Amino acid sequence: MRPFEYAFPHSEREAVALLADAPQDAVLLAGGTDLMNLMRRDLVAPKRVVDLKRVGSLRGVRPDGDGVLIGALTTLEDLRRSPLLADYASLRDVAEEIRAIQIQQNGTLGGDLCLLPNCWYFRNGYGLLGMKQGKSLVAEGDNRYHAILGNQGAAKFVSASRLAPALIAWGAKVRIVGPAPDEENLLPLEYLYVTPKTHTQGVTSLKPGQFVSHVWLPSSLEHRSASYEVLETNGLDWPTVAASACLLLQGSLVREANIVLGHVAPIPWQATAAAMSLIGQPITETTASNAAEIALADATPLSGNGYKVQQARAAVKRALLKSVGLWEGGL
Repeated sequence: MRPFEYAFPHSEREAVALLADAPQDAVLLAGGTDLMNLMRRDLVAPKRVVDLKRVGSLRGVRPDGDGVLIGALTTLEDLRRSPLLADYASLRDVAEEIRAIQIQQNGTLGGDLCLLPNCWYFRNGYGLLGMKQGKSLVAEGDNRYHAILGNQGAAKFVSASRLAPALIAWGAKVRIVGPAPDEENLLPLEYLYVTPKTHTQGVTSLKPGQFVSHVWLPSSLEHRSASYEVLETNGLDWPTVAASACLLLQGSLVREANIVLGHVAPIPWQATAAAMSLIGQPITETTASNAAEIALADATPLSGNGYKVQQARAAVKRALLKSVGLWEGGL
């Protein structure tokens, strides 16, 4: 690990100022569950680490207008325990599947949303695009956990965030502060994510000197939701695929629907056509299966990850059925 300057602001304004002093050479420390590993492997080599732990405004869940506001430093354990999030079933589904105690206690909402890819080519020093001498190591090598959607370009990793699909399906917005001292913006969470075309681009739309401070969720009173992740183990593991569904029903018929897949593309993948196919329909095994087929109709698996297509279909179907209480583990 290389030497670095350590800074610990006590307010959002101080944090923005510390980032503005060295916008290209500073990184944020939230829970630190991933950053320390990246720094040890020299994949990230900042000259300044800005530790946000003392910024109290970035913690906790509180009512906000017709929704709730969640601080970026809120831990996964706090997400699980908050009574204000009790009705956001899809979000709790994900938080409860993260069973590694160290991640539950130290991992934060903001850290999860901004995680860098778990792609082993990136983690071994070949950049976000996994390139060597101008050739894609992913396309020609072991790509069993890589993208099956949105992978026609150079980026073939999958978005690492586990919470983003559920939050996007709910219509969450993200508050971004900086780079000016009093500058803040609220935008739909899906706009945070980008698919890089070159090795110099990142995985989010954040500019130097900006960071995620909060996530806003709309009221949950009339909606039904669920998430389903396919996991190989029950410990410190990442899903091979995931799906989150959020529905507004009128009687037994779907009035509004959102379906978002995770770990299948470089960004959280919105299955808009699949969601639209449910409008005016009841959620049944047939309609859920049909939506799952539509969601994966454009999948382009790589040489070693074709199995993920069927897993993703199953995840979509089960998330939909689970959201209305029709899945008990057997369909």
